[in-house]
Amino acid sequence: MILKQYYLGCLAHASYLLGDEASSTAIIVDPQRDIQQYLSDAGKLDLQIRHVFLTHFHADFVAGHLELRDRCGATIHLGSRAQAEYAFVPMKDGDTLDFPSTGGFEGGSSAEPRVSTPRRAGGPGLRLEVLETPGHTIESISILVFDIEKDPAKPNAVLTGDTLFIGDVGRPDLRASLGWSANDLGAHLYDSLHNKLLPLPDEMLVYPAHGAGSLCGKKLSSDTVSSLGDQRRFNYALQPMSKEEFIRLVTADQPDAPPYFTYDAILNTRERATLDGNLEQVLHPIDLDEVLRMGDAGAQILDVRDPAEYAKGHLAGSINIGLGGQYATWAGTVLDRTKPIVIIAEPGRELEAALRLGRIGFDHVQGYMNAGMEALAARPDLVWPTERVSAPMVAEELEGADPPLLLDIRSPREWVTKHIGGSVNIPLNHLQERIAEIPRDRRIAVHCAGGYRSSIAAGILHQYGITNLIEMAGGLATWDAAQLPVVSEG
Repeated sequence: MILKQYYLGCLAHASYLLGDEASSTAIIVDPQRDIQQYLSDAGKLDLQIRHVFLTHFHADFVAGHLELRDRCGATIHLGSRAQAEYAFVPMKDGDTLDFPSTGGFEGGSSAEPRVSTPRRAGGPGLRLEVLETPGHTIESISILVFDIEKDPAKPNAVLTGDTLFIGDVGRPDLRASLGWSANDLGAHLYDSLHNKLLPLPDEMLVYPAHGAGSLCGKKLSSDTVSSLGDQRRFNYALQPMSKEEFIRLVTADQPDAPPYFTYDAILNTRERATLDGNLEQVLHPIDLDEVLRMGDAGAQILDVRDPAEYAKGHLAGSINIGLGGQYATWAGTVLDRTKPIVIIAEPGRELEAALRLGRIGFDHVQGYMNAGMEALAARPDLVWPTERVSAPMVAEELEGADPPLLLDIRSPREWVTKHIGGSVNIPLNHLQERIAEIPRDRRIAVHCAGGYRSSIAAGILHQYGITNLIEMAGGLATWDAAQLPVVSEG
């Protein structure tokens, strides 16, 4: 039996390859949309990808189930309560995908397709058993993984999707726009945890679909695997409590969900274009004059360079979301998915920029500016800098006769924990809707934690005509390093 985890840091997303060597079969669970790594590894292991599971309809990325179906002929498996436009095998509680002998769905209806896989010499292999674990979403499942050769009756791992994380559980409030209340799903989640997962043995390994940095929970660990026993002891949401207290606890203080979450959750239910097909359409160079025309017509000009490079000079009207940070998440938060996108990148990084947008279903890229910023060498009139200053210099300005407004664009939780006295907190994800609160007759000093988000904010402010601003280089981290005073309300 083979179990391999793939972790995509920028989306805090874990996916899995399960392999049964005796039948030359691979199963992919919760794949990202760009599937080459699964194809490559399956080839190296001499396995064929025959099945793909989604533990639920993910909201924070577009899954690669259709890509694997089209490339490999893989059968798609979803929970029995799922509804989708494409063909899939509905899996209900107790259904198994069993490789040792004839295979098939044990516990499923006779109308469901059966699996029969030829076996190599080598004896028993892999069995998967589905647990329906609604709560994060109504169609959520978890997957028990049995190494039959070691113990045919006792699973050694469980893939929990977004039902159980390391250090947290899946938030139940993301489906309100699709007709499910947080309280109803929270009650389902409590039952799933206490009736399906917590009765499993302590030594069982828990493999979730997300880790720290994901917005699908609030206290996710940076660990990507744990024993169930450790989760039973240390996970705040698994401690003894009533169902009512559990619902109150897990629905409180959740981070804001980006607007693309509902879009992606729906897109994962639909028949759609595959990533490769889309990239063939969108990856072509666009000359500067056409980029300018498109920008005037409403296209979004996305500069994906490092914030420090963007600050030195960028195309007027462009917005910076650097490839070095949580690029896709912030692109999905501040960009409009209904308007075309033109990319400005360092030559050679255009594919990466478009591909990572494709991971969240932002397929409306029209192309990239030919030659990147070199295209502006003869047009210095179109190049704007952002004034970046050190934390001590910002502190000096704040003590002056005409101090700037200090704009902190971190999350409310970050701000309460620690902030600079006198600062105004408008989180980046709410900056555009609250832009009227920014005075236009006063210099603005904007900062975040480390300088990534403040560069995004500077681009947004410029787009709204707020150009009398400075950006604190290095964010609050450099303020702390300079041992300047802060306020804590936590």
